[in-house]
Amino acid sequence: MDLVPLLQRLVALDSTSSRSNVPVVDLLEELVRPLGFETRRLDWRDPAGVAKTNLVARRGPDAPGGLALVGHTDCVPFDPAWDEALAGTLRDGRVYGRGAADTKGFVACALAAAARAPSHRAPLHLLFTSDEEVGCTGAKMLLAEGRVRPRQAIVGEPTSLVPVRAHKGYCAVDVTVTGVEGHSAFPDLGASAIHAAGRLLAEVARIQEELKDDPDPLFAPPFTTLNVGVIHGGKARNILAGECTFSLEWRPVPGQDPERALRLFDAAGARVAAEGGGRVAVRRTPLRLDDAAVTPAGAELVRFLEAESGAAARSIPFGTELPELIALGAEGCVFGPGDIRVAHRTGEHVPVAELERCTEILTRAIGRFCA
Repeated sequence: MDLVPLLQRLVALDSTSSRSNVPVVDLLEELVRPLGFETRRLDWRDPAGVAKTNLVARRGPDAPGGLALVGHTDCVPFDPAWDEALAGTLRDGRVYGRGAADTKGFVACALAAAARAPSHRAPLHLLFTSDEEVGCTGAKMLLAEGRVRPRQAIVGEPTSLVPVRAHKGYCAVDVTVTGVEGHSAFPDLGASAIHAAGRLLAEVARIQEELKDDPDPLFAPPFTTLNVGVIHGGKARNILAGECTFSLEWRPVPGQDPERALRLFDAAGARVAAEGGGRVAVRRTPLRLDDAAVTPAGAELVRFLEAESGAAARSIPFGTELPELIALGAEGCVFGPGDIRVAHRTGEHVPVAELERCTEILTRAIGRFCA
């Protein structure tokens, strides 16, 4: 199975998370069945009614154990002006296009490795998921179903072929602060939602300082981080704002309850509302509460990938599908070709040399863990 043409076929299919990933899964299923895999799908529709699916492929016995190679099929949006986004252009030893690194490159490597791998007795799973970029929805469906129970799992992400054994969680809420509209010349007759939100943002900064007291030296920065990335409010500069909305995210360190920051925020919201004398309210809508993940440094899979890659395992500050695979009972590690720093950007690319090396390592992993 030729890696570059395979990756180019995958990149050519626009699987932005707002679109259906079914065409990508159709292609993957077409390719894996001749390799001896039994396949099934987990179908669903996202909140916008768009058809989504996971491809669950297995070669070997329908039993716990063996190895899972896990890659998500969805991608982040791309600039319409980027003419290489769906082209998979091969230039200077790199394949360019949306998803080339994150993570269609790994998906191509997993397929090629499965085609090259010797016969094996333990199960080999290829798990190609949906909507990782907007909440790891496909992986959560696999966890809820609970049928796949691999002993080891390699979760594909662009790590520059450095094994990753730990990452922070990812949590987010949408917040709505309401006040009482009025003429800005008479502030006592209303209550500005923007001013109240400002007091709440100061509380967010205070919570950030409090969470620094619970560090984890695996990470940089070594504590749970909070961020308000989007804020909207008000109608005009001479009107007391009746509403202000913002999105709050936090990335908890392993071992910390993801809801700790949420409880601190709720308490802060209650204080701000009380200060408003009944004219201010704070509501929040949870979006995600995803745990952090850690695989022990001495785990067999970690040691294997360290030896094969020549790189010591590390941690990352962003989330993946690793927590769901660990929850399924797998010893998991994040690993794959490409650099996360070029993912989610115009000009995303993956070196062909890393694709080839990754395929070799995955082929040996199949031989090691599915023998």
